Amino acid sequence: MCGIVGYLGHREAAPILLEGLRRLEYRGYDSAGISVMDDAATLTTVRRAGKLAELENAIADSMPSGRVGIAHTRWATHGPPTEANAHPHTSRDGDITLIHNGIIENAAVIKKRLVELGYPFRSDTDTEVVVHLIDHLWPEGGALEDAVAAALAQVEGAYGIVAMSSRDPFKLVASRNGSPLLLGIGADGELMAGSDVAAVVGVTRDVVYLDDGDVAVLDRTAYRTFHLERGSVRRKVHQVTWDLAAIEKSGYEHFMLKEIHEQPQSLRDVMRGRLLPEEGMSRLGGITLSDADLAKVERITITACGTSWHAGLLGEYLLEELARIPVDVQYASEFRYKNPVIEDNTLVLAISQSGETADTLAALREAKRRGALTMGIVNVVGSTIARETDFGMHLHAGPEIGVASTKAFTSQIVALVLFSLYMGRRRDMSVLEGREMVEALQRLPDQVEEILQQTDDLRTLAQEFADARNFLYLGRGYQFPVALEGALKLKEVSYIHAEGYPAAEMKHGPIALIDEEMPVVFLAPRDPVYAKVVSNIEEVKARSGRVIAVVSDDAPELQGKVDHLIRVPQTVPALLPVLTTIPLQLLAYHAAILRGCDVDQPRNLAKSVTVE
Repeated sequence: MCGIVGYLGHREAAPILLEGLRRLEYRGYDSAGISVMDDAATLTTVRRAGKLAELENAIADSMPSGRVGIAHTRWATHGPPTEANAHPHTSRDGDITLIHNGIIENAAVIKKRLVELGYPFRSDTDTEVVVHLIDHLWPEGGALEDAVAAALAQVEGAYGIVAMSSRDPFKLVASRNGSPLLLGIGADGELMAGSDVAAVVGVTRDVVYLDDGDVAVLDRTAYRTFHLERGSVRRKVHQVTWDLAAIEKSGYEHFMLKEIHEQPQSLRDVMRGRLLPEEGMSRLGGITLSDADLAKVERITITACGTSWHAGLLGEYLLEELARIPVDVQYASEFRYKNPVIEDNTLVLAISQSGETADTLAALREAKRRGALTMGIVNVVGSTIARETDFGMHLHAGPEIGVASTKAFTSQIVALVLFSLYMGRRRDMSVLEGREMVEALQRLPDQVEEILQQTDDLRTLAQEFADARNFLYLGRGYQFPVALEGALKLKEVSYIHAEGYPAAEMKHGPIALIDEEMPVVFLAPRDPVYAKVVSNIEEVKARSGRVIAVVSDDAPELQGKVDHLIRVPQTVPALLPVLTTIPLQLLAYHAAILRGCDVDQPRNLAKSVTVE
């Protein structure tokens, strides 16, 4: 969602802040702004609606000078994307400036009180409430961090903030509650704050992840952290293992295409060191429970949002088939509001690429409050979900910049296969079944490479359907979640309406939509329900639907019954979803490009949804 960057050091701040914002553009935003303090403690603030280029043009001839500053990209929540609503927001005298991610839930109540006290409001945002509240609660001669802490004591909601002031110059104060925020600890006294590692990695790879309730004070001598309720705290310094090249396009036209083509490597990385071929087992060092403790797990609840929820649905199929454990999958956004039943010996598994998804984190905390054992599958080391779960798995897929998830999704599937294998071999799965799965996993990256060679063919296919108004994606068994994910990808990046359904459910309503204008994508690899899917294809073709079938062999049964065949290699049924997903990603990508869409920053979407 919104992007936060702060810098304090010996270099000019503005170029570093702008570079940090450029690296956060993938998160989605609709306005941008910057505040810089010069050596005379004078603040200069510039804001613009629109893309970062608008801000850069505005300051091209008069770059704010100073060695401390903050910058922000905003994704509109309170108020439209206008210059007045862009961050940073300033106090009435212009001596405090602040940037904020999140939502202040009691903003209206606080604003009413501040208006009565004579504070002028220039924006429609909830953020402006916070900067005026800091001003109101700041005693003469006090420190900025004390005024910030006093204000946050009255604030309800989610926030990640960074503030600075000419009253207490050459200092940044940062705090978080429910919205991710980290510090970058550089050499030669350089310090940064950011909502994402990408914002600081140009200066340092040493980062400190703040916990909810933490306040960080950065000045020219050092940094310190304290908790709003518990006083001074020390947080671990983590080292980022990837470099700037990982967040560059590396010759690809778009990040989405780059990340689709990175999947052979990302799959190797999620499996690296985790396969035991002879034993037919997986080794998961992040699972710290004993076999006896794992044997007590009687039920698993998976919670996630969006693409990660689709991975969770596949996890349900995998865990029930391979480990014979009952599983239910719930939208994280609904989980904590439905008074969930958490039985004894239930494991709650939270899946999130960023490890910061607000609804998933809230669902996880609700599960912990009710006494559940918790596990996380995340892609970001040091993220909040990674820190707050009892144990978990990191995907090691590298940074995913494209808003529409691709490589993280397939890595999540493989992580769930590894976990299901881990649990299954400790229960009823035989060593022979385990070896077959491990051998199939080892072949998987090369099979993905084969599919990626079809890029030109899929571009040609996309040309035929790029003007369609609607798509239907259908699959059964393991392929049903793939149908949901394929439809989501098309919607996200091309803005074509698409729906995914279990293939048999087509007869319970969606079949009414099928005519000669309706493209229908069938996931039809040769698996245990293949014959049933062939029957569903015949029903669509009888109604003149335009059928695209994803198959895993020559599919002689489909000759003359489909308009287009997309072939993927054959593998065990549990891994076919990885292979059938790849062509759907490419189809969505090429359709979006042909329609002139911005595939890396689709309209209205944000990479990491850190508010409800």
